[in-house]
Amino acid sequence: MNQPLSPEEIAKEAKRAYDRGEFTEAAHLYKASAQGYASRDDALGSAEMLNNCSVAYVRAGDGEAAFQAVDGTPAIFAAAGDIRRQGIALGNLGAALEALKKKMEAEEAYLQSADLLFQAGEGELRAQVMQSLSALQLRGGRHFEAVASMQSGMQSMPKKGIKQKILSGLLKFQSRFLG
Repeated sequence: MNQPLSPEEIAKEAKRAYDRGEFTEAAHLYKASAQGYASRDDALGSAEMLNNCSVAYVRAGDGEAAFQAVDGTPAIFAAAGDIRRQGIALGNLGAALEALKKKMEAEEAYLQSADLLFQAGEGELRAQVMQSLSALQLRGGRHFEAVASMQSGMQSMPKKGIKQKILSGLLKFQSRFLG
């Protein structure tokens, strides 16, 4: 007789599916893991898995399912006082809203995420969120704001690799001509 898989084991299976590019399968497994954590009354573990589920659904092209998975998780992390994971959840919410073509709401979620990640000292994660915000602004034809967002994100990175240093230099050079 087989024992049912634990939420941790299901999460490992989900990660493997995600790494193989099987995003819908990964999302279903992350959702099952979230349910397992919820059955243990582990709200934080469940919210973490729902965030992973949302990311997988975004990658699978299902914005509605991504939104449904992540909606509410920022509040769970806020209630626990975990501003780092609240910031990450808001970034994931922004990506889900962007997938739903809700650009203004996505931008607001990205800005809230960036603020919390800054407070948490998570420069690299903040830079990723600001890059997403910049891309959203660029697609909307808001070039000045896109450059400013990208510069802001680059400034928060504690250690810049060669790509980031080059991009930072290009952004400074470009801002001289735009400003």
